[in-house]
Amino acid sequence: MATITPRKSGAMRKRLRQLLVLGITLSFLGIGLPAWSADDPRSCNDLLAADTPAYVVCTWMATPEEAADIARFWLGNDGQNMIDSGPQGTIRVDCNDPANVCSVDPDSGDGEAHDAGDPDVEGAEDGGTPECQNGEQCYTDGSQLSAAEKAAAKQTAAGQAATAATPTGLRLWIETELADDYKAGKLDEAVKKVAALAATQPGVVGIRFTSQLGFNQTFDSADEIDKFVATAATALRAAVPGRKLSVHTVAPVLGCGANDACKAEMSKKYPLLDPDRIGAWLTKGYADQLALDNVLLASGYATWKIDAAEAQRNQSIQIRGRAWDAYGQIAVEDATITSTLTAEQVTKALTERVAAPLQEDAAETVTLWTRWVNPEQQTVRVYGDKWAATPAWEQLGKLGSLRARLATFYDPAHPEIDLATDLKRLSEVFGQVYLHVA
Repeated sequence: MATITPRKSGAMRKRLRQLLVLGITLSFLGIGLPAWSADDPRSCNDLLAADTPAYVVCTWMATPEEAADIARFWLGNDGQNMIDSGPQGTIRVDCNDPANVCSVDPDSGDGEAHDAGDPDVEGAEDGGTPECQNGEQCYTDGSQLSAAEKAAAKQTAAGQAATAATPTGLRLWIETELADDYKAGKLDEAVKKVAALAATQPGVVGIRFTSQLGFNQTFDSADEIDKFVATAATALRAAVPGRKLSVHTVAPVLGCGANDACKAEMSKKYPLLDPDRIGAWLTKGYADQLALDNVLLASGYATWKIDAAEAQRNQSIQIRGRAWDAYGQIAVEDATITSTLTAEQVTKALTERVAAPLQEDAAETVTLWTRWVNPEQQTVRVYGDKWAATPAWEQLGKLGSLRARLATFYDPAHPEIDLATDLKRLSEVFGQVYLHVA
């Protein structure tokens, strides 16, 4: 037991009293002080594995004996101590007593009990929607679309594809480009077309309304991009409430990591792709999904000796650090896996481009291109012509546990065989598909 001599200063005595009070308070709250040695009575280091690092310590907040005493205190006498610990001095008024007058707040109801299904506003139709205060339209449910518009949407290639996808269990997104329509002053018309398709297909969960935003040459300034995203998102949410919205872009600076020279050059080369502006599309509610393309990972950072794997790690760390996933879903997109790769090359690509971002908690889904036309007008596939087997397709087929996290694109206007066959084959590997609408 330590001894405190009378010659200690007043300040020292005050500090000791503070430490004593702190110790008592922490003990009362069940918070233990650090175990400084193995002899500490509150140490539980003996429960740790033999290879536990030295800097990891275990301390009882309450020893097993203390925990038993605490339980007995609160549970004894049918929990009377727990009952007695409730708020003190609570005032209760019995409104059934004629001697008491209970006022009814007019803003909280009429004070009367109602059966389920009764109108909640006087004059409202049974089971319908409450009247708005001034008679204006204060909600949207897609009813502004005519029956003819909905019927026409079902007959489009994308509409027929959505119908064919229903038995496969695929989660569907509509993929379109509204940026050109916005610049041409035809956004409302384009939104109505997409809304008709999304509203008539129960399997459609969302709309991706732009791709490579800021990476392409559609807009000249970041302000223009922000205005487009806000305008398009607002229009879509009004037209198809409840559907998720997705934006696809590239964030070159994220792959630089802590390399200042790389960040400066990428910011200069891609001035419209400021990560803070991109993240704001999520935080402001304009997008529910942010898809980031891996187009630069292969060689975009070679100047600074950053290879694809390191760039991927850098991007993952930046995404986690910005907490974008707190506001929406993060997806990464890749088009490096093709039918020309060997089995060994496919394994490496899947490890770096699919497994890594998922394991690093930098993405919830990975979107892989499985069929597209390159700049030389050649058709590039992951599978072979007419769904012939390839090492890449066979390897993808083995990722059954990741199926729900894998997505791809499908252009219903250019089927490989036919809609039903193509979508069934895609559903064997992917859990989600983006249906292209021109």
